[in-house]
Amino acid sequence: MNQPQPIIVPGAVPPGGHYSPGIRHAGILYVSGQLGIKPDGSHTAGQSFEVQSETAIDNVLRVLAAAGLGPESLIRMTAYIVGVGNWPIFDQIYAAKLGSVKPARTVVPVPELHYGYLVELEALAAAP
Repeated sequence: MNQPQPIIVPGAVPPGGHYSPGIRHAGILYVSGQLGIKPDGSHTAGQSFEVQSETAIDNVLRVLAAAGLGPESLIRMTAYIVGVGNWPIFDQIYAAKLGSVKPARTVVPVPELHYGYLVELEALAAAP
């Protein structure tokens, strides 16, 4: 039977909780929620929504790369953002980072996220 394969992101600090950054199973890569934490472990909480969004998207792309995939493999992205007013800003940054890649997407405005972050992303990607 095909066992789930944890994805380790080279050069990134290990997750702060009991989870993997990504799991490949049955042709799908499941990317855990990604915050604006830089690979060296420094936090962007307290920085602008733009910086946090760019860093969170970069983190999703790092997990994809660690699995040998690129953004074109993305199937779905879910974005949790603090403040519905940040939605257009997120959409601009998201479009700039992903270019012509347009996975299915849900944006969920939330009142707050842990550690003072303003955006958290999770994703699914095709991972044959």
